[in-house]
Amino acid sequence: MRALVRTCLIALLCAAVPWAAFAKGLLRDPDIEYALGRLASPLFTAAGLSASRMRIVVVDDDEPNAFVVDNQHIFIHSGLILRLKSASELQAVLAHEIAHITGGHIARRAANSRAASQAAMIGMMLSGVAIAAGADGRAATGVALGVAGSAQRVLFGHTRAEESSADQTGIRIMARAGVPPQAMLDVLELFRGQEVLAESRQDPYARTHPLSRDRLRALRGYAAASKVTSNRDAEADYWYARARGKLEAFIRPPSATLRKVKASDASDIALMRRAVALHRIPKPKEAIATINTLVAKRPKDPYFAELQGQILLESRQFSAAVAAYRRAAQLAPREAQIQSGLGRALLATGDKGALGSAIKALEAARAREPWDPTTLRHLASAYAQSGNEGMATLNAAEAHVLRGDFAAALPLAKRAGAALGHASVGWNRAQDVIDACERVLNRK
Repeated sequence: MRALVRTCLIALLCAAVPWAAFAKGLLRDPDIEYALGRLASPLFTAAGLSASRMRIVVVDDDEPNAFVVDNQHIFIHSGLILRLKSASELQAVLAHEIAHITGGHIARRAANSRAASQAAMIGMMLSGVAIAAGADGRAATGVALGVAGSAQRVLFGHTRAEESSADQTGIRIMARAGVPPQAMLDVLELFRGQEVLAESRQDPYARTHPLSRDRLRALRGYAAASKVTSNRDAEADYWYARARGKLEAFIRPPSATLRKVKASDASDIALMRRAVALHRIPKPKEAIATINTLVAKRPKDPYFAELQGQILLESRQFSAAVAAYRRAAQLAPREAQIQSGLGRALLATGDKGALGSAIKALEAARAREPWDPTTLRHLASAYAQSGNEGMATLNAAEAHVLRGDFAAALPLAKRAGAALGHASVGWNRAQDVIDACERVLNRK
């Protein structure tokens, strides 16, 4: 698996806010994203949404918050995940955000934002919508969205009426999914009393999800009337503990993790957390021994094999890393981040004979996640090593676009277009990048 990689949400609010003025990082990890998907899946189904089309995205921000900006993605801050106390509380947050989607609140707020700011368009990270989509629907580049300050409140802030509506819908979603509605009340109790604080002292969740006594009163009534009990769901508890534990192991000091995880604890999650902490110190021999124990215990888990690959790769044991990533890819062939890790490991071996396999793995990752600048950067390197300068330059240009550097991307895209065959797939991608860059640069 790949490390918790920080990518950027590029602000593209055009006339409203300078798009390069701020950015938020994302924490990408296939294991954490899979675990969150497992927790959210029954809620999506209960809400009538397709779980396969929805994604939970973790934002690298210690302040607690969660929000939606389109109908397919829920963003949740790492700080909120670490602040919540149970799987059902996390599911309550997800149910509430799902209710904003099904209630049509996002479409209304986007319309209000356009009217208020005269923004021409909003780019959305992970949406698959390209900034350079032509009449034929071609889309070569994903555009990320990041907002802050007043623009964030305009886009993500909800009225009290919307919050009350999301409460009612969210609780019904939870009940249909078998999640105790009391958990939603428990979440809001965490932020109770924040409305009396100055706005600068409020948690972002309280600012963007305004709380009132009437809302709390209504929630208590809904929770009391619900027939869904607070019986623990062992499977949900496991996936919550796994996601939270791995997130904490990667972003908190490793010494804190090792203090929390007893040496005698041989559970899956304990071994995983200990391996991450030892790797970050770094104590490579101990980390590798620990992750090897975990993989031997759970040989069919692709995400433990992916973590093994990451630790081996970053410990410069490249051949062993390739073997680990290959096992992970066999177990989860559709997981883009695993394919990307396999490609990087193959490149790291320095074996020219492995270039073809590296490009194949990285292209498989790009096909599923074309918005990932890390994959594009490694593809650029792989193609350069293979002598294909046209594709190397194209991928480098697309990576620059996803980092918001349109000025650097434009000349690279022009070089790529000149090097690639006219009307080929690569040439079309280069034209999309050129069009996108010129549009953005001409607006400045």
